[in-house]
Amino acid sequence: MKKRFIFEDLEVWQKAVDFSVRVIDIAEKIETERKHYRLIEQLESASTSVALNIAEGKGRYSKKEFMQFLYVARGSLYETITLMIIFCKKGWIVNSQLEEIESFGEEIGKMISSLINSIKRSMS
Repeated sequence: MKKRFIFEDLEVWQKAVDFSVRVIDIAEKIETERKHYRLIEQLESASTSVALNIAEGKGRYSKKEFMQFLYVARGSLYETITLMIIFCKKGWIVNSQLEEIESFGEEIGKMISSLINSIKRSMS
């Protein structure tokens, strides 16, 4: 598939897209006696927000704006992990699914933080 947008070259964006797909795959299989659709939708929204904010930030005109969107992306990542922890505690997902998402999220979080630090260094 040919890359048409500058954000597609960012490895962190690529991993964030894969992260979101994996979270949605897990969410689609959640079965509860009483469906908690709002929470499941929030999980899907938070997980997709990571890649969406990276892409939107990359499309901005300044490094400062890009950095702000990276902070939002990192916040969405943490929100996703928190929801997955809650879902695991409720028994809606198994511990191995949580561990997989936490590991994936930890990698993405480090990449986002590194990118933020790199931008900060280039601005000083």
